[in-house]
Amino acid sequence: MKQSWFEKSVRVGLFAGLLLAGVLANAQVQTVPEPAAPVVGTPGNYLVTFQPGTSQADRAASVRNVGAALRFNYSIVESVAVTVPNVNVFAALQRDPSVLKIIVDHPVFAFQGNGQGKGKPGGGGGGEPTDDVVQPGVLRVGAPTSGSNGNGVGVAIVDTGIDFNHPDLAGAIDDTQSFTAYASCQDDHGHGTHVAGIVGARDNTIDVVGVAPMATLYCAKVLDSTGSGWDSDITAALDWVATDGQTYTPPIRVVNMSLGRSKTADDTDDHPMRVAVKNLYQQGVAVVVAAGNDSTKEVSQMVPAGYPEVLAVASSTAVDGTNNRCRFFTGTIAADTASSFTTDGAGVAISAPGEEAEDVNKPCFVVSKGILSLKLGGGTTRMSGTSMASPHVAGIVARLIQMMGYGGNRAPGYRLNPAGVEDVRTDIRANANAFRVGDAPLDPPPGISYTFDGEREGIAKAP
Repeated sequence: MKQSWFEKSVRVGLFAGLLLAGVLANAQVQTVPEPAAPVVGTPGNYLVTFQPGTSQADRAASVRNVGAALRFNYSIVESVAVTVPNVNVFAALQRDPSVLKIIVDHPVFAFQGNGQGKGKPGGGGGGEPTDDVVQPGVLRVGAPTSGSNGNGVGVAIVDTGIDFNHPDLAGAIDDTQSFTAYASCQDDHGHGTHVAGIVGARDNTIDVVGVAPMATLYCAKVLDSTGSGWDSDITAALDWVATDGQTYTPPIRVVNMSLGRSKTADDTDDHPMRVAVKNLYQQGVAVVVAAGNDSTKEVSQMVPAGYPEVLAVASSTAVDGTNNRCRFFTGTIAADTASSFTTDGAGVAISAPGEEAEDVNKPCFVVSKGILSLKLGGGTTRMSGTSMASPHVAGIVARLIQMMGYGGNRAPGYRLNPAGVEDVRTDIRANANAFRVGDAPLDPPPGISYTFDGEREGIAKAP
């Protein structure tokens, strides 16, 4: 796994043993919980895949006949999500000849960072700023312009919901759907509102400006007030994007998912969530996913970030950090450094700011200064994580689709295809900026605009 510049410099140049336990710690960023593996056959939630050609009506009848509760009956995946009340019902479902496979419905989590500050940009008291702030993450990937602002492109925020009443999202949100027990797509956590602000906060004299401030946002609530949900909820949201989402004006062309979990033995190519992602890929919908906040893991060990059809995004810093008189390290952590917490590895499409900076405090700990975006209830707050990196790229993709006319048609609502999604992936990489790693031997050669190390393809940059 590629190490960040700071990890390398600490290990090779500075009394590694003393600092490693402390300096690399990051209190603002949370990794995904690792719950105990459920016991197959016990009461709980399951995903059931049926034999090819089994109709939705027949699937529902099979579930009803054995006494299970139907949660979702998918359109683009020949599967259902069910709740099984006891082992006898599970056994009866297994005996159904139309059932091909039953797997555990695994929990999924937001790749979240703790909020930092309330109200005005930079922290401090409540209230709203009088002017828009183009935060350093947006500046780093490229501030929007009148011809490159996401206009005419639909972006689905698959998350904890969005704060419909936030004034900086007025006019930005079109249709909404909740796939949780909570009937409304209204955010009750804060993560989804922060993510939505990075993508599409309006350029309207208050709070912040998103990467694509004229994109149309669609809300899919799949995570609850604790920031957790299920594979089945994610699959249902992707099913909605692939069906209803293609009938909207503008249709959904980009999906952002700042969420995930660790890969399990159930994550085969025929997993319903994977099949749903592949369906969107075939439709030409670009699915952008946060890589994860565990630097000990490769992206291939994460779901859905490890799917080859998605654009997996790792985290980097937006600006140079500060050093508050750390005794053992006199330098600073530079802009464009891989975040100390980020998951990476072969399969990451690109990096983008998931934090504003990494500062070194007096006790020689790394402190992440989060990305400034919208706060549930109004105003702004800061969060760090690949959850914040991913929406920067989702906004860039919306702008690319708006500008580039993949397939020769720039009319609003035109469809991409799989080749178009790959063109987006190629263009993001080709337009990327090099990592600033601090080690001359690792700097890209003259004339090369991005680094290719098989793990990360430079820092995302809008056209």
